[in-house]
Amino acid sequence: MTALDLAQLPAWLGSLFWSLGRVSGLCLVAPVFSSTVIPARIRVGVVVVLSLVLAPLAPTTIDPLSGAGVATLAGQVVIGAMVGFVLKLVFEAVSFGGELVAQSMSLGFAQVVSPGAGQSTVLSQFYLLLVTLLFLVMDGHLQLIALLADSFHTLPPGTPAVSANALHAVVAFGTELFAGAVRVALPAMTSLLVVNIGFAAISRAAPSMNLFAVGFPITVSLGFIALWLSLRSLPGAFEALQGSAWSLMRELFGG
Repeated sequence: MTALDLAQLPAWLGSLFWSLGRVSGLCLVAPVFSSTVIPARIRVGVVVVLSLVLAPLAPTTIDPLSGAGVATLAGQVVIGAMVGFVLKLVFEAVSFGGELVAQSMSLGFAQVVSPGAGQSTVLSQFYLLLVTLLFLVMDGHLQLIALLADSFHTLPPGTPAVSANALHAVVAFGTELFAGAVRVALPAMTSLLVVNIGFAAISRAAPSMNLFAVGFPITVSLGFIALWLSLRSLPGAFEALQGSAWSLMRELFGG
């Protein structure tokens, strides 16, 4: 019995290593799982628990202590990181959309006055918080874990980790960062564009008026109203971006 257990030890270690590599790569990049707000101990615990749960789904005959085993482990990390990167692009698109709205509302002026305040505006962080809550409410984290579990059947360890077509698909999906940002920010930016056109007409009619002193509070006030009205379209835009991301992630996993 002992000899049988020792003979099965490399297979058990391999299954655990492949699962740990794929889960670690995902949790290093994927939103929510990679959030620095969560303590590092909790994130490590989540990775370990998920790896132990998914380990039976990753059987392999490759020796984990050989050169091929090290290459396979690196490939699992790359696979998980690529999938997490695709989902992160969706969140970054929404954050970038909030950045565009903030610039239109002149809320980005704080970065000019105080560059040490941070690289992202408060509005982009607000958008990011909203879509994170939407992601959790829509059970996106559970769908991601389920997709990761199914990936061991569609893309088992030992198969080529990254193909040219997969890399091209991920790079092409990067265009969604800008298209999604415009989709998120377009309603509010359109309203603010009308306001700016009105200020341009006023400046032509009354050149002596100090538009900076008058226009800044009006732009911010009307911007918040436009933002409040445009929040209704945020869930739909986020769901559309998520749909494209899920399709690409299933394609990367061979599903």
